[in-house]
Amino acid sequence: MSLALKLLPLAAFLALAGFLAKGLTLNPTELPSPLIDKTAPAFVVDKLPASDGQFDSADMDGKVWVLNVWASWCGPCVQEHPVLIDLAAERPVPVVGLNYKDQPQDALPWLARLGNPFAEVLDDQRGDVGLDFGVYGVPETFVIDGNGVVRYKHVGPLDGQSMRDKLLPLIDDLMAEADS
Repeated sequence: MSLALKLLPLAAFLALAGFLAKGLTLNPTELPSPLIDKTAPAFVVDKLPASDGQFDSADMDGKVWVLNVWASWCGPCVQEHPVLIDLAAERPVPVVGLNYKDQPQDALPWLARLGNPFAEVLDDQRGDVGLDFGVYGVPETFVIDGNGVVRYKHVGPLDGQSMRDKLLPLIDDLMAEADS
């Protein structure tokens, strides 16, 4: 057996170990999104409660806004909820909550119990809007500029650091751009 043939398993192992090492350095909250710097999907969906009518994303034209995808069955959504309440209190940016693959009878009491940071609460029971946005799971948060372009996507629960370091500076910049 030649030396090259004997070293083949070692070379394969080292290549695999290299890919694994690279993967361990990636930030799971920064999954790439094909929507970044592209126009956000247009949608019309029922509001919660249903008696509040429908939400049309076209109504957000000209506004910087945040779309937060959440569900009452989502443990990490409970974790990030105080951060969303702070965001809604600190900035005059509409935070729109997309209740993803959830039942209204579960979502509304959840918001009543934890507080409602959302300017609008949207019903996406079937997950159609989430699918259009490429949602991997909940929670996910999108920042959309005044031209309807997705400028940022955060996967997983927002925390104080991601809010301070990424979301707030971006929102402030986009709102300043929109005002000029």
